[in-house]
Amino acid sequence: MFREVLLGWALGFLLSFGWVLGYFHEERWSPESPLLAPRVVIAMICRNSEHSLPYFLGTIERLNYPKERIALWVATDHNSDNTTYLLRDWLINVQKLYHYVEWRPQEEPRSYADEEGPKQWPNTRYAHVMKLRQAALESAREMWADYLMIVDCDNLLTNRDVLWKLIRENKTVVAPMLESRAAYSNFWCGMTSQGYYKRTPAYIPMRKQVRKGCFAVPMVHSTFLLDLRKEASRLLAFHPPHPDYSWAFDDIIVFAFSARMAEVQMFVCNKETYGNFPVPLRSHNSLQDEIDSFMHTVLEINVRNPHVEPSKYLPAPIRQPDKMGFDEVFMINLQRRTDRRERMLRALSEMEIDCKVVAAVDGKAMNVSEIHALGIHMLPGYSDPYHGRPLTKGELGCFLSHYNIWKEIVDRGLKSSLVIEDDLRFEVFFKRRLKNLLIEVQREGLDWDLIYIGRKRMQVDRPEKAVPKVHNLVEADYSYWTLGYMMSLQGAKKLLNVDPLSKMLPVDEFLPIMFNKHPISDYMEQFEDRNLKAFSAEPLLVYPTHYTGEPGYISDTETSTVWDNEGVRTDWDRKRSRKTHEQAEISTEAQNSDVLQSPLDSTARDEL
Repeated sequence: MFREVLLGWALGFLLSFGWVLGYFHEERWSPESPLLAPRVVIAMICRNSEHSLPYFLGTIERLNYPKERIALWVATDHNSDNTTYLLRDWLINVQKLYHYVEWRPQEEPRSYADEEGPKQWPNTRYAHVMKLRQAALESAREMWADYLMIVDCDNLLTNRDVLWKLIRENKTVVAPMLESRAAYSNFWCGMTSQGYYKRTPAYIPMRKQVRKGCFAVPMVHSTFLLDLRKEASRLLAFHPPHPDYSWAFDDIIVFAFSARMAEVQMFVCNKETYGNFPVPLRSHNSLQDEIDSFMHTVLEINVRNPHVEPSKYLPAPIRQPDKMGFDEVFMINLQRRTDRRERMLRALSEMEIDCKVVAAVDGKAMNVSEIHALGIHMLPGYSDPYHGRPLTKGELGCFLSHYNIWKEIVDRGLKSSLVIEDDLRFEVFFKRRLKNLLIEVQREGLDWDLIYIGRKRMQVDRPEKAVPKVHNLVEADYSYWTLGYMMSLQGAKKLLNVDPLSKMLPVDEFLPIMFNKHPISDYMEQFEDRNLKAFSAEPLLVYPTHYTGEPGYISDTETSTVWDNEGVRTDWDRKRSRKTHEQAEISTEAQNSDVLQSPLDSTARDEL
């Protein structure tokens, strides 16, 4: 009996288990769908931003974030340019892509009654901006947004994942550290008891990304993210100022005080490159200064990063390039270096500079018979001062490239020309400063042959003589590099008349010989006429895009072969066997001096 009961129970269990298995077989399990991206309001308050909007809006529309989870809150007022119309056209074209668009234009007035110019910030302007930002904050709260992102209209968020990266930091107020051409950025490391900026030793290591992370700071501005899900965020306000507020009437300081009173810590993240913005100008600067400063920021980004593209929803700006008062602007480029050519042409187009692209002579492609057929012979006794080697094919090609331009200057009778290479970056206000220099030189009737606009000074232990009545011009001493220079017709004739191909050495060694400033007398004695009148802009107007040893540095002259022997390589980073210990120290010092000539580094030293 017991056995029959046990068998019956087992049979029932098996039948029940089979039914369960059948049920799960019929009702298949499916995974949960992913969460929707948090809702973000991007607030933009723009004034006189016609010059920056195509690039700024291009970075906004290319953010790697679902547009249907983004609302745009856009305000503009007090404009003397076409900012209102550009913003309106862009919003019309993109509004269907985004969850919601709030548009707050104000056509009149075009200026504040108590301002002296568009760069000045009277209290009425501070108050108006605070009220607009408060309105954006309240709109974000009303639509139950998870985050509010404040972005100034000249900030370029080149990192397309910046929104996701800031959200993952899980901070109530967090800013991405923005790059600029100086030590300036969008955060403070210190603040005085009166609410003003305070220098601290922590700033430069953070700004230069020596220390990387997400750091607690007393102030962030320009671009930052507010987490509206955090309870403490309810106490944050841009306007009116906190009842206990007694600091300067400034929108960023007022908000920083609000965060302090709400016990909300601000953070800045510098884990990677997030974007760039221009250094703010003084109140007496013109709107044109602001335009030039912003365009320089675009050019700086494009030196080492992917090209910043303007918005695809706005028409391309109309440009009217000119030659800045020169008869010709020559830009030397190896045809196989299309990357450099495209970058330089974009940069020149942005600055509205017309140039003639000159195909550089590719020394690496020349064989010995071709070299001899041109009557080329190396200067007797020449030896590279650092590597102890003869001329390379790359240096030979470089010399011929400049030589051909000098010939064209003479053949066409060009009174003044500008020669630039394709591996340089331009200083801020480049075009205006160069035009002013040329005007002053012509007005004062200066007798000149060559004027460097970019070079490496080799005699740094003694000052160069300033030129009377011409601003920012000195008599050139021994110099390296041919990044950029002005050349007169008489100067080109002087260079050709000495038959330099018959006793060739690197072009940047040849030029100092011709103005009688080379330290090796044996070289100079082989040229009788050394009467080139050479000067240099000071400060310089162009610098290299990369310095020796930096990531991305490529030398088409150093990395080559010896001019008359294909079997001898001269790679700068491998062929060091002939260098003495003393030469190695000299090379290191030269490399360090390269770095210290960078405007960013000099400004950083000033910051310290």
